[in-house]
Amino acid sequence: MTIFYELYGALYVNITNKCPCSCVFCIRDHSDVIKDSDPLWFEDNEPTMEDIKKDFERFDIEKYSEIVFCGYGEPTERMDILVETAKFLREKTNKKIRLNTNGLSDLICGRKNTACELKGLIDTVSISLNAPDAKRFCEITNSCFGEKSFDALLDFAKDAKKCLDKVIFTLVDVISKEEIEKCQKIADEMGIELRIREYIDTY
Repeated sequence: MTIFYELYGALYVNITNKCPCSCVFCIRDHSDVIKDSDPLWFEDNEPTMEDIKKDFERFDIEKYSEIVFCGYGEPTERMDILVETAKFLREKTNKKIRLNTNGLSDLICGRKNTACELKGLIDTVSISLNAPDAKRFCEITNSCFGEKSFDALLDFAKDAKKCLDKVIFTLVDVISKEEIEKCQKIADEMGIELRIREYIDTY
């Protein structure tokens, strides 16, 4: 069971394989590992808090630039465990903590304003924007929540701006230049930085 793994000088946290999306560019369609990690699929049960705490002790946290919630699933699928793990990490280290998310936790959890449940626990949230409108978002992400996903993502981003230190949008360059420009306009209007990531089909 791979919970914590090293990547790009940071310590990553894999707490779930569940995700409401099946993105056209998802690395999970090509591999069960990222770079030199052990397999990130959970064969049986997902990790308990006891598992997470025990695995954390294997690592010298001082060598890492930050801690990142990002594994082979959407971390907010296990919001309670996400929150509890972040609290545990806050007690153990003063390293910055980032959450990589699809921004759909309000729909996943069935309640509003879930971004603010992370206040004081997450320093930076990186939200996968990936499309300029609801229709294209569904085409690219295949979200099980349908076209309401796009507005839910934007609402999550607005809430996160009120509660968290830093909010970033990202997109993978599988869309057209015109669509990227529209995404940039959305980001600019919301006062959120947009980072464009190159699509790669292997790590």
